[in-house]
Amino acid sequence: MKKTLLILVLAMLTGINSNAKNNVDGSSKKKSKKEKTKAVEHDHYIKAIRLYNTEDGKCTFEIGKIPNKTTIDSKGFFAQTHVDAYEKVAHAAPRKQYVVTLKGKLKFKVSNGDTFIIEPGVILIAEDTKGSGHTWDLVKGDKWERLYIPLTEDGSDQFIKD
Repeated sequence: MKKTLLILVLAMLTGINSNAKNNVDGSSKKKSKKEKTKAVEHDHYIKAIRLYNTEDGKCTFEIGKIPNKTTIDSKGFFAQTHVDAYEKVAHAAPRKQYVVTLKGKLKFKVSNGDTFIIEPGVILIAEDTKGSGHTWDLVKGDKWERLYIPLTEDGSDQFIKD
C-alpha cells in the first residue's frame, strides 16, 4: 500500500500523463494549435491552490500551479484517511505543507467566506499557519484520502500564482 501511494504521489508531482499521445476517447486525431498549446501548458504544470495568512491574521487563498519535475524540500510524507477532531472546526494548518487528495471532493471556506473546491488532481498548499484558518466539508464521497507532505521551514512551495 505504501509503495502504491508513493507511486501515485510521484506520478502526480511529475506530471505523468498516460493519454499524452491519444485523446481521452483513445483516438489519435490531430489536435489544433490551440489544443496543443493547452496540452503543453497542462503537461508542464499541476493546478494548485494556496492557503495563506493575510497581514491581519485571517486566511485567504490564491489559485495557481506548480511546475512539473520541480524538487520540493520536504520532511517526508504521511497518508491519512480519518478526520481529527480539530479538523471539524475552523483551524489553521499545523505546518506549511502540500496536501494531495487521492479520493474525495471538498469545499474549503476561508475567513471572508470565499470558497473553493479541492479534488484529486489539484494540490492544496496549506500555509495558513496562524489565526482562525479555514474550514472544509466533504461534498462528494464518504471519505477523504490524502497525503500530507510537510515542507521544510525555509523551503520554497514552488507555487506560481495565475
